[in-house]
Amino acid sequence: MTNCDTNMWNPLSFLSLSAKEADLDTAKVVLVPVPYDSTTTYKTGTRDGPLELLRASAHLEDFDHELGIDVAAIGIHTTPFLEPVLNSPQAMIDRVRKTVQPFIEQKKIVGLLGGDHTITLGSIQAYRALYPNLSVLYFDAHGDLRDSYMGSKWGHANVARRISEICPVVEVGVRSISKEEAEFIEKSNVHVFFMNSVDPKPPSHLDVLAALSSPKVYISVDLDCLDPSLMPAVGTPEPGGLSWSQLMGLIEAIGKERDIVGFDVVELSPDLGPFSCSFTAAKLAYKLIAYATLTNSYE
Repeated sequence: MTNCDTNMWNPLSFLSLSAKEADLDTAKVVLVPVPYDSTTTYKTGTRDGPLELLRASAHLEDFDHELGIDVAAIGIHTTPFLEPVLNSPQAMIDRVRKTVQPFIEQKKIVGLLGGDHTITLGSIQAYRALYPNLSVLYFDAHGDLRDSYMGSKWGHANVARRISEICPVVEVGVRSISKEEAEFIEKSNVHVFFMNSVDPKPPSHLDVLAALSSPKVYISVDLDCLDPSLMPAVGTPEPGGLSWSQLMGLIEAIGKERDIVGFDVVELSPDLGPFSCSFTAAKLAYKLIAYATLTNSYE
């Protein structure tokens, strides 16, 4: 096309950044939208999460007044949507791993926009290959520590269990587990910070930092870690949960004391809640980008 005003086009990229602003060569952060929900077991709809999150992000302010930085200036490249593989969760996990790996090798911070929680495992596999001392901070209402669920070892109920087999995991926000998971936690080295339903206080920042065994941290956020009054747009809501300020306080502490090398925001089912949920998910990705680039040494 010729003789067109380039300002008239609204790109489908995070913060609606232009091609120049989102250039891959100069970007510090790469976001990969993954519209996948093949392992959901209650309410579906996470395949629509990445699109609505990106649409909502166009209405965020580029400037973060809390950190005093222009988040858009960090350099954020949004890839095309990753086409799902439907023949098996393992195949999808492998596709995510192969997609993420080249960006990690270029020392980019990669963020997945999901999609159900299964996709996290592919990213962790790729990161673990580059960072042998990686720790994972896993925000979730559920333990996700079953060895098998509904005949599969590779669904969203098994993600943390599979991650624990390759690197240390610290879980925050958990308020629902099976007896099998409780027994596994007792004999494993997985740190789980439960939230009490009567007095739901999050763990202290110092306790979470102490549990993370490495300066290199990957943060995975299942949006059901939040109180469902704030985030009802999830397939498996659980009463109680973190407030926005509690979640931000923990992420801020990690960003200031550790290198956040990668992250994901998963389990957004936009049709299950008001439009504010997509905006909240977008704001969460925005804050993760800001804190990941705050002290990251890229080494």
